[in-house]
Amino acid sequence: MTADSAMSFLIPLPVVLALLGAGVCLALGQNARAQRVISFVTLSVIVAIAGVLLWAADKDGPQVVYVGGWPARMGIVLVADRLSALLLLVSAIVTLCVLAYSVGQGIIEFGRDTPLSVFYPTYLVLSAGVSNAFLSGDLFNLYVGFEVLLAASYVLITLGGTGPRVRAGTTYVVVSVLSSMVFLIAIAGVYAATGTVNMADLAVKLQEVPEGVRVVLQLLLLTAFSIKAAVFPLSAWLPDSYPTAPAPVTAVFAGLLTKVGVYAIMRVQTLLFPDSPLSDLLLWAAMLTMFIGILGAVAQSDIKRMLSFTLVSHIGYMVFGVAVASDLGLAGAIFYIVHHITIQTTLFLVTGLIEIRGGSTSLEHLGGLAKAAPVLALMFFLPAMNLSGIPPFSGFLGKVALVEAGVDRAGWLTYLVVGVSILTSLLTLYAVAKTWNRAFWRPRTEEPDELTEYVPSSGTKSGEPWSSTAVTSVRSLPRAMVAPTLTLVAFGTALTFVAGPLFGITERAAEELRDRDPYIQTVLDDGSAPGSKVVNDQAEGR
Repeated sequence: MTADSAMSFLIPLPVVLALLGAGVCLALGQNARAQRVISFVTLSVIVAIAGVLLWAADKDGPQVVYVGGWPARMGIVLVADRLSALLLLVSAIVTLCVLAYSVGQGIIEFGRDTPLSVFYPTYLVLSAGVSNAFLSGDLFNLYVGFEVLLAASYVLITLGGTGPRVRAGTTYVVVSVLSSMVFLIAIAGVYAATGTVNMADLAVKLQEVPEGVRVVLQLLLLTAFSIKAAVFPLSAWLPDSYPTAPAPVTAVFAGLLTKVGVYAIMRVQTLLFPDSPLSDLLLWAAMLTMFIGILGAVAQSDIKRMLSFTLVSHIGYMVFGVAVASDLGLAGAIFYIVHHITIQTTLFLVTGLIEIRGGSTSLEHLGGLAKAAPVLALMFFLPAMNLSGIPPFSGFLGKVALVEAGVDRAGWLTYLVVGVSILTSLLTLYAVAKTWNRAFWRPRTEEPDELTEYVPSSGTKSGEPWSSTAVTSVRSLPRAMVAPTLTLVAFGTALTFVAGPLFGITERAAEELRDRDPYIQTVLDDGSAPGSKVVNDQAEGR
């Protein structure tokens, strides 16, 4: 492979190392200790690489590598600009913390009926798929990244093989296959219209395509990505799919998978379809996603399902920033993605601890946890207030940026979305406050029913089959699960204290997205896209 800068050789490593680590884990079979060490080392190295790539992209602009030495228009191109490098870094930190949590929970599924552990290699494959999606410079490789992470997620979502998990996994698979089919159709249409799938090349050539054809292609791509991102009305599958999986699996799904879909929407909207005629459609989708999602959250009496609906709802904030499409709107959306990946993952991990300590995630069976487990209460309270947008947390700062961007855009529809976004924030506060009151504050009134969720018994060691001991018999919180959860709580809280520098990065990333020339010219190496500057100036109205 060839590269155009000193740091570009690092770009493929998050994908290559994760896949290599997965292969080594499979080769080690039942040696769980070695699998664990390899997984931790691999993800730790990926975190370091992502940090270096973000530094290089922020300092020198987009970093590019041409796999196999093929020209950009003919081969696979991987690109690390400010947006992709920032999301790669945050996703790597989150996956590392969730891995530590899963080790504490004992998610190592092999024994008499399963000859080897599937969790570690599958988890690394998931990481590879997420990294490839963020770094991809062409539509088909983006599709490959989606398929890699989805194939891994099919395995993870059905861990344990219980009936509810298999049923949820079936729904998830059907929806994912449908979105992949739509994505493939869109790619075929794009190639037929332009003769390329390289996104930098498409940024120029799509300007020459008739407007009607361009709108159809945009609608196909938005439909595929909206299913993956759980944008209303294509979000009904999510609340029934995520809550049945083990806590760490649900956490990493909630934190990352939908955000890959949002990233894809942001990338194609800014790079391929600037000044889009469909911005009003995106505003409607953002508003309905926020409002319908939070109404579902308010109605829930189970913490996992409540968080699943808030996950859907807050995707609307990110789509709102993309629809506004100003520098401030995009910067706010990127900031909110970083915030939401961290906070939503943290809350699902805390919910797993609540399930162990309280014996259930149903609010009907919980109570008195603030007194019984004050540290657990604090671990829930901080990210819950952050999610609600209470000042001065990062959730508040991200929402303020998005509201300000909406007000600057003006127009009755934008004002309506701004109003709904504020109402959604208040209803989010109500939903988490209700959860806090019933699970932590009020006295416990009854013992929970026995759960079917598998957790390790007190004598289970890593590498042994999961125990079928009911959660009701496990009352203490495993330190190996508490430590990574506290780390993510601290990380999410720290976003407030580093909000200035972080928002500076997101502002520069937004400017880079709006001014497409640095991306186009860097990927095409010599800036050979004819008239790229002129096309970009016309698209920006300059």
